[in-house]
Amino acid sequence: MITPTSLLYPDAFLSPLAIDDAVRRALDEDLGRAGDITSLATIPEATKEQAALVARQSGVIAGLPLAVATLHRLSSDIEVRAHVRDAGRVTRGQHVLTISGPARAILTAERTALNFVGRLSGIATLTAAYVARTEGTKMRICCTRKTTPGLRALEKYAVRCGGGFNHRFGLDDAILVKDNHIAVAGGIRPVLERARAHAGHLVKIEIEVDTLAQLREVLDTGMAEAVLLDNMDIATLREAVRMTEGRLKLEASGGVTLDSIAAIAATGVDYVSSGALTHSAPNFDCAMDIAA
Repeated sequence: MITPTSLLYPDAFLSPLAIDDAVRRALDEDLGRAGDITSLATIPEATKEQAALVARQSGVIAGLPLAVATLHRLSSDIEVRAHVRDAGRVTRGQHVLTISGPARAILTAERTALNFVGRLSGIATLTAAYVARTEGTKMRICCTRKTTPGLRALEKYAVRCGGGFNHRFGLDDAILVKDNHIAVAGGIRPVLERARAHAGHLVKIEIEVDTLAQLREVLDTGMAEAVLLDNMDIATLREAVRMTEGRLKLEASGGVTLDSIAAIAATGVDYVSSGALTHSAPNFDCAMDIAA
């Protein structure tokens, strides 16, 4: 029997509670107070139907556990057969899921299920395009906290489906000292001293710098595990790698695009973080077709 968790990408965790919560909220938004009055008015209760969730473009699929959870929440009598699981590559016209059961429930679930698959597959497909351009380098491409409010766990999971990695899930994951923290705290050394005094032994500290002079100051303190190199050009990134000599991890960020990612990866930085993976991913084109 197909269950939501059986379709998860095995190399990325997504809590079943997160799936259930997202589906509940989405259906509550769509069904309102009276439910799907169109299907109730036009489809007899006993009608059974078969449908297929179809990819209308090529790419990397994600969000199938949410589609299945949506269908099952509306009717336990719906049967689903999966032809691929999350993180699988699909081609245009490929049947991703075959669905059979009460027609009303299938039609009611249609848009919510497609919204999840379209949004998350779009993120996975864009991430895969970025990752492909870094092949042969050590660099990992990571997402950011620039996610849709309430959908962060889902969107970060989709990044993993596309071969990317996750940055912080929230403000409580790690200490990331940004330029405004430095300004308020009075400089790089004071802010790092305070961060180090507060951090537990398992909490890492990363600090953002805008210049090589700031990077040198961070290196001299010896109090950070990673440095975020903000909006630096390729030549400056190369010099940052040379200066650091592997003493801490380097993350490039700011203005990262598909056109620039290969050159950034070639500089030798360890990570690139890009908000575009989540905030600018186009929707993946998919549809639910009723069997003729």
